Amino acid sequence: MPHASSKPLRIVLLDRKTLPDDIHFRAFSFAHELVQFDQTAPDEVPERIKDADIVITNKAPVRGSAVASAPKLKLVAVAATGTDVVDVAACAQRGVIVSNIRNYAVNAVPEHTFALILALRRSLLAYRNSVQAGRWQEANQFCYFDFPINDLAGSTLGIIGDGALGRSVADLGRAFGMKVLFSDYKGTSGMGPLYTPFEKVLALSDIITLHSPLMPSTCNMISTAEFARMARRPLLINTARGGLVDEAALEHALRSGQISGAGFDVVTTEPPARDHPLMRLLDLPNFILTPHVAWASREAVQSLVDQLIDNVDAFERGAPTNTVAA
Repeated sequence: MPHASSKPLRIVLLDRKTLPDDIHFRAFSFAHELVQFDQTAPDEVPERIKDADIVITNKAPVRGSAVASAPKLKLVAVAATGTDVVDVAACAQRGVIVSNIRNYAVNAVPEHTFALILALRRSLLAYRNSVQAGRWQEANQFCYFDFPINDLAGSTLGIIGDGALGRSVADLGRAFGMKVLFSDYKGTSGMGPLYTPFEKVLALSDIITLHSPLMPSTCNMISTAEFARMARRPLLINTARGGLVDEAALEHALRSGQISGAGFDVVTTEPPARDHPLMRLLDLPNFILTPHVAWASREAVQSLVDQLIDNVDAFERGAPTNTVAA
């Protein structure tokens, strides 16, 4: 049944600027009052949601204390897949539903993953920067060979995580003629014959790409011991979540040559401080850092926003979708 109310539901959107301005944000299908904030600091959340029936957040945290301060709150709609910004347990205790977005970037993230792989495997940025610096003229011939170039065909792609994004990355890898190995998360056993143990994927892969959620069991799942197992000096790609890789260990592995390159779209703290380990790597020709935009193709963001509104509309109709369990 729809949620009966004598007045429009109050919807508070905490961080509108985390979505592009030019994305079409259609109106909700029920009577409502929409209050939008460009950004919301953590300590501002309780005051801003205290009178809300529905809260929409992307990265602004909705912790237990904020939930407790909002007696009318019925739904927290997360404008992302990850829900670690919400105290889901506190919401469940209060009977507040949490919803998230699913499978909206099944093209965007795999394409960005391969953009990083191709750029690093063929040293595209290194060559582009050297041309800009005048190296081609210095070479005084039709080409020069300052940075390594390698094909993808015949190489081994190790994928950690077998959700929709991992499977889409595998499809692209096979199209390039790569051998694909799937592993689930570190420490998982009994995965079946279609999976390769985590440690073996580390040892056999020429490229390792992460497509795992951030949970206690996956936090820093790639660290010093794991880098030591990477016998083939692979590329390491992370378009999933900051925190899956020990960033200090990554800096050492890259500078010491344990891996041949890295492409990251996510950092533990975003934006990172200027002295963050990944920021210190930007001088290296075999490292690329992008600002958490793998998901952000126009098509993917529009799909996200459409699904977000669908989630809220479905909740108001009394048939919530994409709900997240505590």
